[in-house]
Amino acid sequence: MEEKKFDVNSFIGMILIGGILLWWMSSTQPEITPNTETTTEQIINSDDTASQNNATSLPPVINDSLKQVEIQNQLGAFAYSVVNSSEGTTTLENEVLLLKINNKGGQITEALIKGFQTYDSLPLHMIKDNNSSFNINFGTTDNRILNTKDLFFEPTFSNNGSSQVLSMKLKVSDNQFLEYRYEMTDDYMVNFAVRSQGLSTVINSSNTINLDWSLKGYRHEKSLRTENTMYSYYYYKSDNEVEYLGLEDNEVVNNMDWVSYKQHFFSSILVSDKAFNNAAIASVDLVKDEAIDTVFTKKYSLNTPLELSNGELNYNMKWYYGPSDYTKLSQYEGTDLNETADLGWGIFGTINRWIFIPIFGMLEGFMGNYGLIIILMTIVVRIIMSPLVYKSYVSSAKMKVIRPELNALNEKYPGKENAMKRQQETMAVQRKAGVSMLSGCIPALLTNACILCII
Repeated sequence: MEEKKFDVNSFIGMILIGGILLWWMSSTQPEITPNTETTTEQIINSDDTASQNNATSLPPVINDSLKQVEIQNQLGAFAYSVVNSSEGTTTLENEVLLLKINNKGGQITEALIKGFQTYDSLPLHMIKDNNSSFNINFGTTDNRILNTKDLFFEPTFSNNGSSQVLSMKLKVSDNQFLEYRYEMTDDYMVNFAVRSQGLSTVINSSNTINLDWSLKGYRHEKSLRTENTMYSYYYYKSDNEVEYLGLEDNEVVNNMDWVSYKQHFFSSILVSDKAFNNAAIASVDLVKDEAIDTVFTKKYSLNTPLELSNGELNYNMKWYYGPSDYTKLSQYEGTDLNETADLGWGIFGTINRWIFIPIFGMLEGFMGNYGLIIILMTIVVRIIMSPLVYKSYVSSAKMKVIRPELNALNEKYPGKENAMKRQQETMAVQRKAGVSMLSGCIPALLTNACILCII
């Protein structure tokens, strides 16, 4: 078989042919010119991509014009608020409370109670990281349904004496707007007004205007079970009576003056000068498994219609983010907010209200240290209750004296068949010695109950 040999001439010929093909392809390639056409989608989104690729972005005037057309189609008259507003937050702050209000929605997106910490030494927030939502849902005369939480308010900050005032306006024009007005003094209670101006021809009065306020309560205490099941409730005042929902319940309420989302030691409260009617309120337990659900305790919600007055909204309200403290809540006269504070059941609540809380407040004014106050009040209670405690000690000593006689009676009248006779003889011995079982138990019970009230 003849062996194949390398053909040099053939190899050179292939190289030459390849070179000729490359020269022909490069010389006949068409000239490429830049594409200046831009789609409608590119125009609308050009302001979002301009910072990433300035070479392909369109002039701002063109972008804004087309963007306004799109927004106008979506929002109608309220497109003005989007075009003339921007992202951002405004802070209201005093010595006890810090609030951050977002331009988007005009609502509180952070509420920090100063001077307190959670069980794991973190700042105590009632609102943070979108756990709360405040929204007004309404219809417009051009058949749109809008939500304030999706729209942009224009902030204006000012001072009114010692008060900080923040006006958040959702504008249709310079003279037509929906306003949220916040006014903070030096307290946990913040004035809050919801008013509209010139919107009678914009808001459709035939559609229900709904206020929605919801909050998922952050866990603050080490004992999740105690905080969630024993002390966190949904309180409300209706027809001059303070009521509360069960652990997981919902109701429809009329003539409601305020609602309180109470989380044991701290509360989030909305008060209104006009009573809410047909208000749907609900409390949902978020803790299904205590080993897993460790961030939130409950979700509280309020959904209530708002009434127009001459085609406009006009509500004066108040926000309270602070301690569920009886003395503090009692300062707001005529509200009965102090009834949400835990004072104890029955007579113990009365003792706390009229004796221990006033004394505690007086001592707090010049001592300051809660531990020392509790120790001092415990000693005072022991001294006041000493006559009763003395009777208890005497009764206990007499019982020790007659114990041998009582043991003898047990031996003399053994068994169930002699139970009646044994009981009669025992009571006779106790009467003769001047011993009463209740005289020993009741004083000790009252003393310990009073001490528990202090704690």
